[in-house]
Amino acid sequence: MNGEMVDASILLLTKNAGPDLARLLESVRSQKTDLCTEIIAVDSGSTDRTVELLTSSAIPVWRIPPEQFHHARTRNFAATLARGRFLVFLSHDAIPVDQEWLSNLLANFHDPLVGAVYGRQFPKAESSLERRDVFDTIYGEKKIVKDPSRRNGTGYRFYHFSDVNAALRRSVWENVRFPEDLKVFEDLGIAKRILDGGWKIVYEPQAAVFHSHTHSTIELLKRYFDIGYTLRLLKIWEAPETRGSLVRDGWKLLKAKVRRMNDKEKSSLARKGIGQDLAKSLGMFLGLNQNCLPLALKRRLSGFRVFG
Repeated sequence: MNGEMVDASILLLTKNAGPDLARLLESVRSQKTDLCTEIIAVDSGSTDRTVELLTSSAIPVWRIPPEQFHHARTRNFAATLARGRFLVFLSHDAIPVDQEWLSNLLANFHDPLVGAVYGRQFPKAESSLERRDVFDTIYGEKKIVKDPSRRNGTGYRFYHFSDVNAALRRSVWENVRFPEDLKVFEDLGIAKRILDGGWKIVYEPQAAVFHSHTHSTIELLKRYFDIGYTLRLLKIWEAPETRGSLVRDGWKLLKAKVRRMNDKEKSSLARKGIGQDLAKSLGMFLGLNQNCLPLALKRRLSGFRVFG
């Protein structure tokens, strides 16, 4: 870390960001805040105009080869470049919805026991029914303060944390860092470290971004295989409230799609959504029980090459 400390460093990890990046930069630079901020980008092999746009916008860019990108390690590297007391991680395709996004995100750090804050995600217009339902379930309108001194009935969401749109207190990051032994879901890993270390995590719905991806059914099966594997690896699955709350939300999502079957205009989307929900459940089950599977099959099932 060089130079004078600033209030907040906005850290972008980019690769072929496309047209979303220009909208993101416009929104970030229009934020209403008195805080001293900086924007830093780490690019992992863009072949479009991403780097050109960043440099023309006077944003420092550190370039790494694409094969060196690692979800945890690259975020830790980006944090070492920052001067801010708070480290704001923002995906290159996550666009803040208003000019209060940053101030709403960082206001929660007035509580000295808050180690991290993450914001709401709204699905983009082109998002699938599956993604819209998931976002409606895990990103609600109510603020949640996750306090390790008293589990407050959040179930599996107690450890839910997304670095698509999040901020960490620098001193907390220096203590825990993103776990580089995880190839993916590094945000889940650092959330567990933060909470296990006694700090709070806040979900702030007023710090919202537009963000989502559309996954194929096979991609969802593989993604949830990796989620199941990670939940077991981090010993999160063992908690009874984790299992119960996941099952409840799974049934809730499935029933919502079944009800849409009665609507002729939505029935085809509902059928596809039901198939995707079942694929996710199968992927989760297989991931949780991956120790019973042969290595060759686990490698085929993992979307993020967890098993090499």
